[in-house]
Amino acid sequence: MIYSKAETLTREEMSELQSKRLREQVKRVYENVAPYRKHMDECGITPDDIHGIEDLHKLPFTVKQDLRDSYPFGLFATPMSEVVRIHASSGTTGKKTVVGYTAADLDLWAEVMARTLSAAGVTKDDVVQVAYGYGLFTGGLGANNGSEKLGASTVPASTGNTNLQIDLMRDFGVNAICCTPSFALYLAETIEKKGIDPKSLKLRTGCFGAEPWTENMRREIEARLDIKAHDIYGLSEIIGPGVAFECEEQDGLHINEDHFIPEIIDPDTGEVLPDGEYGELVFTCITKEAMPLIRYRTRDVACISHGTCACGRTLVKMGKPKGRTDDMLIIRGVNVFPSQVESALLELDETAPHYQLIVDRKGALDTLDVMVEMNESMFADTVKKVEEVEERIRRAIQNVLGIAVNVHLVNPNTIQRSEGKAVRVIDKRKLV
Repeated sequence: MIYSKAETLTREEMSELQSKRLREQVKRVYENVAPYRKHMDECGITPDDIHGIEDLHKLPFTVKQDLRDSYPFGLFATPMSEVVRIHASSGTTGKKTVVGYTAADLDLWAEVMARTLSAAGVTKDDVVQVAYGYGLFTGGLGANNGSEKLGASTVPASTGNTNLQIDLMRDFGVNAICCTPSFALYLAETIEKKGIDPKSLKLRTGCFGAEPWTENMRREIEARLDIKAHDIYGLSEIIGPGVAFECEEQDGLHINEDHFIPEIIDPDTGEVLPDGEYGELVFTCITKEAMPLIRYRTRDVACISHGTCACGRTLVKMGKPKGRTDDMLIIRGVNVFPSQVESALLELDETAPHYQLIVDRKGALDTLDVMVEMNESMFADTVKKVEEVEERIRRAIQNVLGIAVNVHLVNPNTIQRSEGKAVRVIDKRKLV
């Protein structure tokens, strides 16, 4: 179901709206955000040079390092007295990526999430169970606010406690669920073990995101839960969940481009690529107030296409991301960088500086095993001593990443060396 008129604007109407909002936004950030003013001055660009979206390519890119350099509030375009919510996600060095929201930003977020849920068939007469994490992670509160905006009865279940989740689904007559796809499969497995017939539940649709998943995984979720599974896309730097969503056609994700202008660029040259070509996905926030990023390089590899969908929406579509241009992993909805693990190991100073991350998917859930070489002095230690060191490393890494990991100390010189870039990650998940 189409929630907003903005989802069906003609290309001319959308371009006119985007151009107006872009001009206003560039002027705002130039006047209020010192790092943006500095970057634009260095490029010889002023707000007067931006007449519409045809000039978007003239503006400098924003990258993750800019957020780190401005930690925590240096990219905010409003005074802190107007910032009513702060979220954050994992960063590469342990420092989190911080995002602020004004009251108007929260209204905007609720709007785009209401569109997302509506496209998945949710109405005000439904009961929506939100099983994303609440807190600094944007998933839970983002879906929660969208469900309430839509007028649905919202169950803020958060993550974990699978048995309670299933009880809530049965007792409250839940019609729609929002969670990671891996947790959806875990729910399905638990439902089967309990001997519950999925058809006895009122569940009929779900919005799944925060981690990569495949078409095979979609089919499995749909078959085992007897629902229709919709992909959603978002990132905290732009707003959180609600940047893009699937409709009932399940043929690409509609981008809420009246708020977030997408581009696809060549990651090496920065050149803007045409429709249908895969490259790095870039977003410009044209309505956000607190932290409106300009030409933010997401590092996600995707493509976009224009046209009218069979559902009637004219919003530009993006394909499911095929990978990343950096070394970030998404494990159980959490951003993980090898450098975070390295920093935790270096602080402990008990092992050799050689490690490897092995990511796999066992059943419905992702696993992370960290292989760490013992140094020569540890090699002769007792099994008990080795296990104690493994436990200290496990706790240290878990404190940094926020997710459970398995740590294995291995013999010296057993992790493969490389003359070029070290192979830090082996991802065994089938994500394509």
